[in-house]
Amino acid sequence: MTSTLRRAGGFAVVGTLALAAPSLGSAAFAPFAAVALLAAFVIDDGPLFELFARPGDREDGRLNGLAGFALAATGLALLATVPRVKMPLTAFVAAVLVLAYGNLGGRLADARLDDEFLQTAGFVGAGLVAATVGQLAVANVTGAPAPLARFTFVAALGALVAALLRTAFYERDDPLVMITVGFVLWGVEVLAGPVSPTQTGISIALTVALGYAAYALGTASLAGMLTGVLLLLVAIGLGGFGWAIVLVSFFSIGGLATKFRYDHKAERGVAEKNEGARGTGNVLGNSAVSLVAVVGYAATQTMGHNLGSNLFILAFGGSVAAAMSDTLSSEIGGLFDNPRLITTFKPVPPGTDGGVTWQGEVAGIVGSALVAALAYVLLPLSTEPAALAVLVGGVAGMTVDSLLGATVEGSGLGNQAVNFLATLAGALAAVVAWLPL
Repeated sequence: MTSTLRRAGGFAVVGTLALAAPSLGSAAFAPFAAVALLAAFVIDDGPLFELFARPGDREDGRLNGLAGFALAATGLALLATVPRVKMPLTAFVAAVLVLAYGNLGGRLADARLDDEFLQTAGFVGAGLVAATVGQLAVANVTGAPAPLARFTFVAALGALVAALLRTAFYERDDPLVMITVGFVLWGVEVLAGPVSPTQTGISIALTVALGYAAYALGTASLAGMLTGVLLLLVAIGLGGFGWAIVLVSFFSIGGLATKFRYDHKAERGVAEKNEGARGTGNVLGNSAVSLVAVVGYAATQTMGHNLGSNLFILAFGGSVAAAMSDTLSSEIGGLFDNPRLITTFKPVPPGTDGGVTWQGEVAGIVGSALVAALAYVLLPLSTEPAALAVLVGGVAGMTVDSLLGATVEGSGLGNQAVNFLATLAGALAAVVAWLPL
């Protein structure tokens, strides 16, 4: 057994202390606080030190990694027991176990498989199982309801958030990962409605299948794939399957459009980097606005504000339509000659920011119309004026993207920021277009 695998096992044992929280009550923080003190000031040699020490810890002569892990768990335990508005105990336990056992699952996979995707799958799978079992154990001790479907759904969200953060951070940043997962799960507990077994089963199967397909086809990097499937799971949990299908339409069609005649686009200098595999930044640049819209919709539903809910539905549709429209206009339009700068209509070389072709504009309008049609059928605000507003939002977002490309992209803004502003413009345009109708 390798030292990294043994260390992951040791951290999993420490994380299991979270299961004592229901019995300890307001003292739930005590076991983790004790571990943090021992790691920081007492254990500086011997078998325990060797078990938990990371490379940097040996240089410092102190178990900084274990101390940080235990302090993060201490903070979450305090939030779950002390304030008047408390973090649910189930969210606290799930956050700790997702990271502790996710790391163990990832290390087990790493020891046997030389595949990045499968190693991440090991992390997510182990974290999901541990967090689900942990929530069930807490519910059993406290006598609270134990909805397995909801616990599994929450655990899946937590595992995906942790896995995504692990692709961006170092091992020493585990405390930040744990705290972030805790707050995300707290928010989900507040905003998400009832989750049925069917909903959980289909949503997890859907995200696994689409995530693997995106990674295998090369339309997304590992981090980009995790970001995409996480957004889908959030959309299902806070909105419903209709919201996720609208997002899937963009991810799938946009990804395939990027790969369409990729070699030819690369020769022309208009192809996406990294063989067309979109990363986290690109996915978030195109989908951050839609994520905020889903969260806003769930919040207004919780408060019973119907008008606010309608506005967030339109914002969601408009932002996705803008992302689809912009992607298709760029990927299809880049295959044709004689692009013109949108601000002056003067001919420019292919690949010039802000350069458009009539073929690309038509493709963008078709993409926006497709999203509008899906929104009409699948989203709660299924009226003709709303669908028209989503179409307007998509075309407006595409146009804003081109205008920003012709004026400030490269000198003041990067591509991801431009994508974000374009989708924001699409969301706002859809809302404004709908209000007078």
